[in-house]
Amino acid sequence: MNSYKYNPPKVFKKFFNGFIWESAIPEILFTFDDGPDPLTTPRILKELNNYDIKAVFFCVGENIKEYESLTREIISEGHSVANHTMNHIKLNRLSTKEIRENILSVNKSLENTFNYKPLYFRPPYGRFTFNLSKILDDFGMRNVMWSLLTYDYKNDINIVKFALNNYLRDNSIIVFHDSKKSADIILDSIRFAVNKINEKGFSIGTPAECLK
Repeated sequence: MNSYKYNPPKVFKKFFNGFIWESAIPEILFTFDDGPDPLTTPRILKELNNYDIKAVFFCVGENIKEYESLTREIISEGHSVANHTMNHIKLNRLSTKEIRENILSVNKSLENTFNYKPLYFRPPYGRFTFNLSKILDDFGMRNVMWSLLTYDYKNDINIVKFALNNYLRDNSIIVFHDSKKSADIILDSIRFAVNKINEKGFSIGTPAECLK
């Protein structure tokens, strides 16, 4: 398989250098997309707590509203909640005004319900527009991409192991998924990642450290 499927090419990262692609320090960041979800979020939080890992949860606004207690639990456990759009839509299908309104609606939901201001955004499917940086600057936010996509949503632990075995670096931003698609393998995926990190002598960082 082509490496860019797991880790975007350097030239791409250089061109879009206003986005965060890798950890700012030689420590690995765990991130989880698409939650919260009643099937996976409690399991993920318990497993992260077992390893004393703090992660970024890129949450969908509709899920935040539907599963308010799970969102509150993510925050209370000391993790970062970030914006993943209101309805997991591809940004390139929206106008600039629609993108702004979509992102802002999630921010307002978090601020009004939890008194929580999100600092980070990640576009669903990795699809972004050229004006995204300006929009996020206006909101005081940063766009956080990744340097290791695990494909855990394919629900095949062997694909996750392949990704981690071949593309894990000491400054990786790892993408997992907090959704039903990854439910069967998410705990094994986290455990394998932790074991591989330890095996290589790498360290796991916090959102504040890795995204500074």
